[in-house]
Amino acid sequence: MPFFPQTEYQCGPAALATLLASAGAPVTADELGPEVYVEGLRGSLQAELLGATRRHGLIPYVLAPRSEALLAEIGAGRPVLVLQNLGLPRVPVWHYAVVVGYDAERDAIVLRSGTEQRRLERSRRFLRSWQRGAEWAFVAVEPGALPATATPDAYVRAVADAERLLPARGADAAFAAALDRWPDDELVLFSAANRRLGGHDAAEAIALYRRLLARDPGHAAARNNLANALADEGCYAQALLEARAARSAVAAGDALYAAIDDTVATIERAATAVPAAACP
Repeated sequence: MPFFPQTEYQCGPAALATLLASAGAPVTADELGPEVYVEGLRGSLQAELLGATRRHGLIPYVLAPRSEALLAEIGAGRPVLVLQNLGLPRVPVWHYAVVVGYDAERDAIVLRSGTEQRRLERSRRFLRSWQRGAEWAFVAVEPGALPATATPDAYVRAVADAERLLPARGADAAFAAALDRWPDDELVLFSAANRRLGGHDAAEAIALYRRLLARDPGHAAARNNLANALADEGCYAQALLEARAARSAVAAGDALYAAIDDTVATIERAATAVPAAACP
């Protein structure tokens, strides 16, 4: 496990460097300083740490605020960056550290903290300081890997937030990993299908939208996107059927109605201008 000693006010860059380097990113605390250190605050904001993680090709996953989640990640061999308040609730002293282990015999948390490469802190004392920091913690995972405590909704949100900063291959791997773990989850199916459609893989997108609609025929957004995917393949007759079915399932005042109505109009124009493809 890498270690970057923390100088005054630099606990954010140093803790983040420990986390990212452990996931394989070639970074140092000095390199991360300009990315995450806010001079006026003499520290780093949580949003800056998450953003820098994404810029370095990794996916930050914020843990549920429970000690069980933290220990589960440690048990899976993944370090966890935590926010502690080493002061009092009304007079906070904010500090970032990285939890790298748990010593069951001593009931102690093992930390990379400050200038200490292996700080043993009694669990009760650590938990108090972490709770004063709202039990905020996150792990950094490489695309294609999943946190031990990942849930479908939270993981899809984490990938979606990182997607525009990831290389295309990394984003594909992240959605593929989610689909492999949760093959029947509707949000995962919808997100993976959208990723395929955005990557111009209409055939795979169509298959995923159909899998989702088999589970939830009333999913109007998926049916609308299926219509667009079919249109991309030149299957205008099928596309129109799906688009009109999606429109009929949504009230005229619904925010989605205008988008679906536009899909219907676009496919109708395309169907009159371009010969239909032979579709199964």
